[in-house]
Amino acid sequence: MGLPQINIRFIQAARTAVTRSENGIVALLVADDTKERTSYSYAYATDVDAEEFSAENVALIKTAFDGGPRKVLIERTSGEDLEAALKRLTVKRFNWLACIGEEITTDTNIGKVAAWIKEQRQANKTVKAVLPQAAETQYNDSGIVAFATDGIVCGVKTYSRAEFCPRIAGILAGMPMTRSATYYNIPEASAITESADPEGDIEKGSMILINDGENIKIASGNNSYHLLAEGDTEDMKSIKIVDGMDLIRDDIRTTFENEYIGVNNSYDNKTIFIGAVRQYFSELMKQGVLYDEYNNTADIDVDAQRSYLATKYDVTEMTDEQILTANTGKNIYVKADVQFSDAIENLTFVVTMS
Repeated sequence: MGLPQINIRFIQAARTAVTRSENGIVALLVADDTKERTSYSYAYATDVDAEEFSAENVALIKTAFDGGPRKVLIERTSGEDLEAALKRLTVKRFNWLACIGEEITTDTNIGKVAAWIKEQRQANKTVKAVLPQAAETQYNDSGIVAFATDGIVCGVKTYSRAEFCPRIAGILAGMPMTRSATYYNIPEASAITESADPEGDIEKGSMILINDGENIKIASGNNSYHLLAEGDTEDMKSIKIVDGMDLIRDDIRTTFENEYIGVNNSYDNKTIFIGAVRQYFSELMKQGVLYDEYNNTADIDVDAQRSYLATKYDVTEMTDEQILTANTGKNIYVKADVQFSDAIENLTFVVTMS
């Protein structure tokens, strides 16, 4: 049976978490009419066939490889068939999406891509996107990075914010779970159009580059989520933490589907599953994904079970222990309490002279 494998699968998932996080997949929507073929998958920049796309698009596609993603998927599209390209991506596995081409990077079409990303995440898919900050609209979503720096000089080429998004997507796809994008160096860049209000831009949810006098860097590893909904915390603004949340969501869902669905829903089997999740959290603490001084744990959600049972019969006189061990049919209700490890970004250093 699959049940004894739960613990093994969770431990394997946790121990490979950091490695997997730095081998993400980039998907690119590319507006290009050079050929009719729609879908591509490349493992290396040298694999990109220069005859399949315009020279300008080939150069932009190759920037996505500079951050070290595992592979790059491409969907050829235009403004007219954007929905068809997004539909093709719905059944493909990737981590970060970016767009290439003036036709696809208009505010209108980028708005459609942003709406699609939000829909996918609401459907529990852990895809995210790096999109150029629109002139009028801020995305305000933890799954969308709003890139807002223009005039990025790299050799003889000066990139707009839209053109540089594939490069940022590649960086984020290749970023290990043990660090954030804050102060990530862009070695090929020599100058940028600098923000007049860097702190203000970051506060409103934009990702920008800064020039520290020697290097061009990502100012902050933040997504576009800045107007927090009730119950959300500042952590939800961090790309690193949202990546960790997505990793855990994927691992638990995949392991549950592969190793648990179909087994007898007894109280003993519920506790085996809960124990396996706790072991998974323990391993993630060792890997630096979860904070190692916090009691990261999971339990059966008694309140949720009580609500479910109340739809079947009167539970007003039932104790929590009775609710905990009650038959919940095909359902299992679990709650977790975890704390993610963020990256070091700020220093307060007081020197006292006596």
